[in-house]
Amino acid sequence: MSFFLNLKESPIFKIITNVFVVILVPFIIWMLFVDENSYLIHGKYDKEIEDLESTISFYEDKITKDKETIKKLQDSLELERFAREQYLMKKENEDIYIIEFDTIKK
Repeated sequence: MSFFLNLKESPIFKIITNVFVVILVPFIIWMLFVDENSYLIHGKYDKEIEDLESTISFYEDKITKDKETIKKLQDSLELERFAREQYLMKKENEDIYIIEFDTIKK
């Protein structure tokens, strides 16, 4: 019986059985790990935001390159060159030869 009396008088037991500690510790655990707005879920959302921001920057770069291409294609000579290179278009009575290089190392 004296063990329990000594335990009851110890400062650690008094801190652990304090009403505020009994309420605060489960609340903190709940908010950090269990709640729908928990710290773990915020980490997942932060990663998703970073991925979306990198996607946005990729598409913004692509848009600027496409705008430059459109500006270049305003010239009829550039438009003809683009059509010949990209879509293999040709003039009448003209032959096109496509040369492909074997880049596979054996």
